[in-house]
Amino acid sequence: MGSGQVSTTDLAGLLGPDALGRFGLPGRITVAGLGVSGVSAARALAALGAEVTVVDNGDGDAHRAKAAELAELGIEVRLGHLPGGARAGETLPGGTELVVTSPGWQPGSPLFAAAAEAGVDVVGDVEIAWRLRGAGAELRAARASARAGDGPRADAGEDAGKAPAGPAEWLAITGTNGKTTTTQMLASILKAAGLRTAAVGNIGTPIIDVVLGEEEHDVLAVELSSYQLHWAPSLRAHSAAVLNLAPDHLDWHGSMDAYAADKGRIYEGNTVACVYNVADPATEKLVEDADVEEGCRAIGFTLGAPGPSMLGVVDGILVDRAFVENRQKNAQELAEVKDVNPPAPHNIANALAAAALARAFGVAPRAVRDGLRDFRPDAHRVAFVDEVAGVTYIDDSKATNTHAAEASLAAFEPVVWIAGGLAKGATFDELVAKSAKRLRGAVLIGADRALIAEALARHAPEVPVVDLDRTDTGAMLAAVREAARLAEPGDTVLLAPACASMDMFANYNKRGDAFADAVRELAAESE
Repeated sequence: MGSGQVSTTDLAGLLGPDALGRFGLPGRITVAGLGVSGVSAARALAALGAEVTVVDNGDGDAHRAKAAELAELGIEVRLGHLPGGARAGETLPGGTELVVTSPGWQPGSPLFAAAAEAGVDVVGDVEIAWRLRGAGAELRAARASARAGDGPRADAGEDAGKAPAGPAEWLAITGTNGKTTTTQMLASILKAAGLRTAAVGNIGTPIIDVVLGEEEHDVLAVELSSYQLHWAPSLRAHSAAVLNLAPDHLDWHGSMDAYAADKGRIYEGNTVACVYNVADPATEKLVEDADVEEGCRAIGFTLGAPGPSMLGVVDGILVDRAFVENRQKNAQELAEVKDVNPPAPHNIANALAAAALARAFGVAPRAVRDGLRDFRPDAHRVAFVDEVAGVTYIDDSKATNTHAAEASLAAFEPVVWIAGGLAKGATFDELVAKSAKRLRGAVLIGADRALIAEALARHAPEVPVVDLDRTDTGAMLAAVREAARLAEPGDTVLLAPACASMDMFANYNKRGDAFADAVRELAAESE
């Protein structure tokens, strides 16, 4: 077993009957939600000996299939409506001593209100993973001891004879935008340094499964959403970064102040470095407000020339004036801007934040350069699609809010902008005012396109706008054709919607795929 699903028999046999108490967990636990993180938490907690009940308001075929799998492990699952009409996901099971929630469940949920009334704490899967770091180290030591008793394995390879490591350190990353890319960049840098690592948290394998899995890690690159941070009160990272702050998920948090406060939790108890964005003073304010370990340093990153205790850019070179001797006078070259893929301004900022965290962990400059060169971004993140008739087509479907769209627009000029979707309560005046001079034209799609059209009329009245009032499967092809009509050779057609996708598409990936397919059809027509 690697870092995949936790084996019930494995944990029960290796940690002993007192495991729950030793790691700060009670015996009767309710898990809220049958998503990936909920199932992971339920399996692991049952494996440690807890009496686990999972609750979820859903009752479809997928929910029932997952419930059947968990039932085989002795886990009770309550779905849909209970006898008497109450909803399972809103009812606290009797005897519950701790609630473990999936990240998306809102703090105002009736289940959590019932928990508060009963004096029961609510935490998330990240909190459970943090408490179980020691359990993971014990498990790996016990497994290694068991293997040693059986003699060396044929597949042990380079790990043969190595002593199991203690709990891996966490380098944590949050922000409104850029979290996933920066976390993956950091993991790439750590790997280039020869460290055993993984990118986890809000991406990849559930973090509980990684913490308890067989695979040894020296350090983890941990992406954390504001939801996850809200439910992780005891998290204390080695070092952490807040990349940026802009209004997002305010329906969940209730206010911008509450959203920022949850993001700021990532700095609490940091031991080595709190990394902030010099261009975003709100992130530095979070550092100032944080209660950190003595000696923990504030480290800035900037697209300009860095001051002492900062990383920045000088003449196309990423430089470090934080983790060098005599930082008042000296700087260390880390990489060139061209080593960053793609070298758009917001992505260079991501690279600097990743480099700062890696340097805080003691990674050498050469590994920063090599890791950035090795890194390849995920699909739909400022991804080149094609060049047709001298016009470049870029897919940034992941730009689902105004802050992300602003960063994307800032990377290109002139731009024909394809935008629109579900606004999630956002306003577009600031985005349009800042980006107006870059716009050749705009093609608007989706349910809330009128909000963007109104902002364009106020702040960029000279920019031609095409309003596509259609949501059928051919809408994206129509949008791409209209953008091609507006564009001139040397321009960029940029899908950076500034909105969520669910009005027209299953998710932002499907929206990006539709854009790429439309561009390819346009290219075929032009041959």
